[in-house]
Amino acid sequence: MVLAIVDADDGEVPDETRQALTLARDVADQVGESLEAVAFGEVEAAAPTLGSYGVDTVHAIEHDALDSYAPRAWAESVSQVADAADPDAVVAPGGDRGPEVLAHVAAKRDLPMVAECVEVTADGTYEITRQRWGGTLLERSRLTAETKLLTVAPNEVSAEEAAGEATVRSVTPDLAEADLEVQLADVEMSDEEGVPLGEARVVIGGGRGTDGDFEAIEELAEKIPNAAVGSSRAVVNEGWRPHDDQIGQTGNKISPEIYVPCGISGAVQHMVGCKGAEHILAVNTDPEAAIIEKSDWAVIGDLHEVVPAVVEAIEDHE
Repeated sequence: MVLAIVDADDGEVPDETRQALTLARDVADQVGESLEAVAFGEVEAAAPTLGSYGVDTVHAIEHDALDSYAPRAWAESVSQVADAADPDAVVAPGGDRGPEVLAHVAAKRDLPMVAECVEVTADGTYEITRQRWGGTLLERSRLTAETKLLTVAPNEVSAEEAAGEATVRSVTPDLAEADLEVQLADVEMSDEEGVPLGEARVVIGGGRGTDGDFEAIEELAEKIPNAAVGSSRAVVNEGWRPHDDQIGQTGNKISPEIYVPCGISGAVQHMVGCKGAEHILAVNTDPEAAIIEKSDWAVIGDLHEVVPAVVEAIEDHE
């Protein structure tokens, strides 16, 4: 059996979890076993979706003390389900919670954990392709642990449904006080309006070349449906834009149809955040900038002239 970790907050199954379920189902098919899930949150509401991704049984974690996210308690819950089910592998989605929970599971069970997986060939020994250095290179490795612990790189595996219906089984874990010492206390939602960066189909980014003036970039984004404004880390460090806008290794990971970086040099850390873009159109005064080499198209020019000209052209055709 292959066991997937699911965070079903508000009864929804996030895209990253659907991607992880797709890879986990593929692994289960390869080893000739079923796919099951250990789930937290509003599991009953999420069960039909989990079934549509090939999950046979959902182990719904229920505990009076688990009103909020508690990484060590979640890991203990997963470990207790694994003790009973003896899975060949445990698969978690990438993102904020999956890697943290699985790292606790690995430490508790004295097992290795392989993060950022994009492909797995399971035949006794697992042959794994995974991302390293923020996705700038791929590593191929072998894993021979008794229970394989894997996290799936976000937005690298296409989520694909499979016919099925999941059976929900309630599980109440035995938790100690120490398991609950760290819990999520509060969530602060961004007050920024507009399309979230992670969901935008068009992203207009601004870097140090803006000199802090994002007026034209914001105006261009307003003219384009489903567009959002992003920025580089240098811009955030200068205090010109909030961290919510940052694209990069320590910021947002985006996957729009087109990304338009304006006045951005193209440092490795920034490219990690935008490598999911289908196309890149760079605007930069420096033809030797790293961003130019990594772009599909480029406009060599001053963004303060190029972007307003584009806005004007759009207005002329409205």
